Order: sequence, then structure tokens, then C-alpha cells
Amino acid sequence: MTNYFRITGYYPEQDFCFIIDSNGMFEKLWQFSSYLIQKGLKVLEVNKLENIIDINIELAEEDKNHIFLRATADGKPEYIDQTINGVTYKAIKIADRLYIANNN
Repeated sequence: MTNYFRITGYYPEQDFCFIIDSNGMFEKLWQFSSYLIQKGLKVLEVNKLENIIDINIELAEEDKNHIFLRATADGKPEYIDQTINGVTYKAIKIADRLYIANNN
């Protein structure tokens, strides 16, 4: 079984934000976070797949050697209200990509 993780982050030196997925490269979520922090990136949101609601981001195939850049935009991520089945959540928006973190 692989571990599918999603991180939303920010790179202050270049003023851009991103959503990155890992599907099998890291055993633990903290390893993924640590990897990005070592590269000088700020980690804003960390999630396991089972704790998110995907709105319009396709899942990545299993890959033990790569991470997947799902979205990028200038500045910091936006947080917007998104209603699903009558429940309003705070969704993370980067460019035209949206997902809801920690939905449990």
C-alpha cells in the first residue's frame, strides 16, 4: 500500500505558492514535509489523501521516485468558502485548483 500525501506551501524568496502530491515516495507525512523544508519551502498545509476532499485535482499515479506539482500561482494561497452537500468548508485555492484540507 502506498502513502498518498498532499502539501500546500509557499516559497517567499520567489513569492509563489504550490500544491504538491506524493504517492509512494515517502513512508510518513513528516518525511515529505521535511524534504520540502530542506529545499527552503514553507509548508502551510499537510494532508493524507483520506483527510481531503478533492474538488478538481486529479490524483497522481503511484511513483516511488517523483513528487507531483499539481498547481502553482504568484503570492500566497487563497482560502475560499466551498459548499458541498449543504456543508460549507474552507477550501484552498491555487490558480484554478481547489481542495478541502482536513475534512474530518
